[in-house]
Amino acid sequence: MPGLPPPRPLRRQKPVRRHRTRAVAVRRPKPKWVRHAILGSIAGAVGLLGWAAVARHLAPVSNTTLGRFDAIIVLGYKADSDGNPTPRMLSRMNEAVREYERGVAPRLILTGGPTHDHFVEAKVMARIAEAEGIPQSAIVIEPAALSTIENACFSERILKTHGWVSAEIVSSAYHLPRAAMIFKQLPLKWRTHAAPPLEPESSLSSSMTGIGETLKTVRYLIYADWADRCEP
Repeated sequence: MPGLPPPRPLRRQKPVRRHRTRAVAVRRPKPKWVRHAILGSIAGAVGLLGWAAVARHLAPVSNTTLGRFDAIIVLGYKADSDGNPTPRMLSRMNEAVREYERGVAPRLILTGGPTHDHFVEAKVMARIAEAEGIPQSAIVIEPAALSTIENACFSERILKTHGWVSAEIVSSAYHLPRAAMIFKQLPLKWRTHAAPPLEPESSLSSSMTGIGETLKTVRYLIYADWADRCEP
């Protein structure tokens, strides 16, 4: 019809976007027995470490008032990759030589087998003793022990064979509490004597050594005390 405006074009409607809802994963709580098992394991581990720490603190330092002994037992430590003495081995031997020169005992029993790199610890220690002027007649080598229990057991057999009944035990301070727990099981008169380190250790190294020795004490208390004990 004349006079009417032209019709407006139709607007296309935008398609409606439907938002997909993501499914929310619901975490199911762990069963109570799992949580209890985890907590129990943690509590057990803490308890064992505490037990070992207390046992080390209460370990005896001697069972006699003797000032002179039949022998000085030096507990071995590993040599380096070339078969040369490490600082800890040197510190133990240096202190044992000093004790020998003081007249604490007329002989040294050097105990330690091929625990690392196939070098026999006792033989390496014997070289140190000879270099320090200890006569061969005063050096007894025990070359088979692969653990502290065997150090004690095999040394005690040497003492018994010769009719010796007493010994001073020389080792690093961190090692002596566990060694004392072992030696107190043997029919000997003994005392421990700590070898001072050749140089101060870092706090990290000292902490790692302490942790390692505490774990070894745990193993001794729960297993080795009855499984690996010395036989007559």
